[in-house]
Amino acid sequence: MSAKNILDGVHVVELSEALAGPYCAMLLGDLGAEVIKIERPGVGDQSRGWGPPFMGGESTYFLGANRNKKSVSLNYDHPRGAEALRKLIAASDIFICNQPSLSSLEKRGIDWVTLGRRHPRLIYCSITGYGFTGPKAGRPGYDILAQAESGVMSFTGEPQGGPMRYPIAIADMTCGMYSAMGILAALYAREKTGRGQFLDMALLDSQLTWLANVGSSYLNTKALPKRWGNAHPSIVPYEVFRGADGRSFVLGVGTEALWKKFLRLMGTENGIGRDERFRTNALRTENRTELIPLLQKMFNGRPASAWLEQLAAAQVPAAPINTAEEAVNDPQTLARCMIVQLEHPALGMARSIGNPIKFSETPVSYRLPPPLLGEHTAEILQSLGYSEEEARDVSATTN
Repeated sequence: MSAKNILDGVHVVELSEALAGPYCAMLLGDLGAEVIKIERPGVGDQSRGWGPPFMGGESTYFLGANRNKKSVSLNYDHPRGAEALRKLIAASDIFICNQPSLSSLEKRGIDWVTLGRRHPRLIYCSITGYGFTGPKAGRPGYDILAQAESGVMSFTGEPQGGPMRYPIAIADMTCGMYSAMGILAALYAREKTGRGQFLDMALLDSQLTWLANVGSSYLNTKALPKRWGNAHPSIVPYEVFRGADGRSFVLGVGTEALWKKFLRLMGTENGIGRDERFRTNALRTENRTELIPLLQKMFNGRPASAWLEQLAAAQVPAAPINTAEEAVNDPQTLARCMIVQLEHPALGMARSIGNPIKFSETPVSYRLPPPLLGEHTAEILQSLGYSEEEARDVSATTN
């Protein structure tokens, strides 16, 4: 491939806030697309106000999902701002929008029917809480609602506890990733057909995919998932243990071959290894309440670090439970280039978690730090053909 980045020459207009849409657009930017983020004058993306923590007045939440973008501040309810937005969309390949009200989009002339008719090659990705069909279409959506309605919260948490929200916005991020995947597939389809298409993406739909095996269990056997805390419903041992120093670590013995390795390492082939209750994973799962205390008693004999060393040497899957600080400074994290550092016009250095995709020929690139609100308004408007004076007028009129 001659292009330095896979999406060189692809232009994206992002009219979205919070996390799902911005995260999707950032992934496309990492792949080389030019991303222009449209923001409301004076306020911008709502996540600019989400904090603390703030760094030099900038929300660290916003910094985490908005690299590789240029910010244009436009009041697209004003005729001149609306005209500029339409020109930007006309010059783009992809339009990402997260406004749930179809009537609001139609009023502004930026709904799919209108834009698809005018720009047949446009790929239009709508990201909303519930999509544009079904009885909940048009309702506002947030990550916590999707986590709740998808069923995921009902079986997250400790066995004797209540429903638990996952502390990261997993519905937003999952929908953002699926949206990026769908956009890439639509670009590929456009190469064959010459036509763009509409992607109707919903947080709830995306979060439902997290049901995965438990969804399959219910759909096929009516078995409802329980809360297992850090344990696994159908693999044992596969959970948290403690060493003699009180530090916790995780152990994952997922196959019978690993179970035999584990028994050899623990020196209990003739003890636990001969106990009929623990002969197979199915039996270990059935008798977990007897097995887990026996293993924990053995782990009480040495510090967690010593066990982790031995388990690694025996190639039995185990890992420390890192803090966020330990995770981002882990030698493996650094060796995989998973921490991005970009010079920021106001902050000096902005850091974020990197893109996990490792290409052999067209690596992801980190070109632009998260933008200041409206930082690129004049530059982008002039690229559309506005003179310097006209660009100032449009910006002043819409701000």
